[in-house]
Amino acid sequence: MRRIYMDYAATTPVRKEVLKAMLPYFTKEFGNASSLHSMGVEAAEALDAARSRIANAIGAKPEEIVFTSGGTESDNLAIKGAAYANKDKGNHIISSVIEHPAVLNTCKSLEQEGFKVTYIPVDKNGSVDPRAVEKEITGKTILIAIMHANNEIGTIQPIAEIGRIAKAKGVLFHTDAVQTFGKLPVDVSALNVDMLTMSAHKIGGPKGVGALYVRESTPLKSLQTGGPHEKNRRAGTENVAGIVGFSKAAELAAREMKPESVRLSKLRDRIINCVLSNVKDAQLNGHPSKRLPNNANFSFLGAEGEAIVLKLDALGIAASTGSACSSHDLAPSHVLLALGHSPLEAHGSLRITLGKETTPKDVDYAIKVIPKVIKELRAISPDIKEMKNVNWSDYNDDHGHSHGHGEKH
Repeated sequence: MRRIYMDYAATTPVRKEVLKAMLPYFTKEFGNASSLHSMGVEAAEALDAARSRIANAIGAKPEEIVFTSGGTESDNLAIKGAAYANKDKGNHIISSVIEHPAVLNTCKSLEQEGFKVTYIPVDKNGSVDPRAVEKEITGKTILIAIMHANNEIGTIQPIAEIGRIAKAKGVLFHTDAVQTFGKLPVDVSALNVDMLTMSAHKIGGPKGVGALYVRESTPLKSLQTGGPHEKNRRAGTENVAGIVGFSKAAELAAREMKPESVRLSKLRDRIINCVLSNVKDAQLNGHPSKRLPNNANFSFLGAEGEAIVLKLDALGIAASTGSACSSHDLAPSHVLLALGHSPLEAHGSLRITLGKETTPKDVDYAIKVIPKVIKELRAISPDIKEMKNVNWSDYNDDHGHSHGHGEKH
C-alpha cells in the first residue's frame, strides 16, 4: 500500500544531504570539540562553522547561538534561565494560553516556585492581541514568552509588534520558533526578540538537536552544571554530528524557503478548499490567511479525532489530531478549547501538515479519502443536530475544561 506522510509538524525525514554531511562525524572525524589535539580542533572547527550558519540564518552573531538537545530544552533554558537570572528584579511572566507544552509546563513549574504567570487569551483564530500583552505588563514583569506560530493550528503571531512593546517596557522577550524556522523568514532584529528557540528535526535535520538564540548581554542562568561548554550556558559535550546536520538542514531550508513556501501554500489551500466544500459542518481552525504555509487544521463535529487518524492511517495517510507531544493524551486540545470550541468539537480535530516530499498526487488522494472517512465515522456517531444543542459551557464547568491554561495569576 502507498504511504503518504502528512505530519511534518511532528517531525520530518532527514534529508540525504544532511545525512551525508553528518556521517564523517560518526566515524573518521569523531573528536571531542573540547580536546586540544588535532581531531578535537577539527571537531571544534566544524562546530564553529555550524554555529555561524545557524546565526546567519536568523541574522544573529555566532556567539549568540547556544546548541541544545532540541526545542524543549531550548524553551526550558530560555524561560527558567531568564526567570532565575532576573528574580531580583521581579517574579512575573507573561505567556499565552496556546503555547506548546514545553512552554506551558515550564511556566507551571515556575509557578510552583513562587513566580506569577499571566496567560493571555486568544481570539477565535488563535491570535494574541499585542495590546492585551501590553496591558498585563507590570513593574515586576521580567519575561514575555509567546510562540511565533502555533504547532497545532498554524496561526502566525504578531511577534514583531509584541517585541516592540517588550523592548519599550524593558522586558525580556522569548519566542518559540520551532514551527517557523526554515519555513518563514526569521530575523531576530526584525522580530525584536531577546531569545528564540529552534529545532533541527522540523526542517529535515536529525532529532535530538536544537538551538537557542540568546541576544548578547541577555542575563541567563545555566540549568546544567558541568563543564564550560557553550560559553558556560549549557554544560555537556556537544553533539557535533547532529549540530553539523542541523546547520546543513538550515542552509537548505533557507535556500529553498521562497519557492517551497509558495508550493506548499497552494497545496494547503487546495486541501482546505476541498475539505470545506465537500464535508458538511467542517470547520477550519486557525487564522484563514496568517498561517503556516504547510498547515491545515480542521474540526469535524460527529467524528472523533483519534478515529479519523487511525482510519486515515489504514488507508495509507499519516496525519495527527494535534501536537505530537500530546498524541497519547485523550484530553481535548488546549489550543482548540482556547479558540472557544466545545470539548466535542476539540476532540474531532485533524491536523494535516505538508513538507518537502508532499506531491500534488498525495493531495489528490487525501482530499478524495478524507470526506469518505468523516462520512463513515459520522454514520456511527450521535446525531450532529443533537450535539449542536448541547450546552457545552455546563460541560466545561463540570469537567474543568474552562479553556486549558487560560486562567490568570
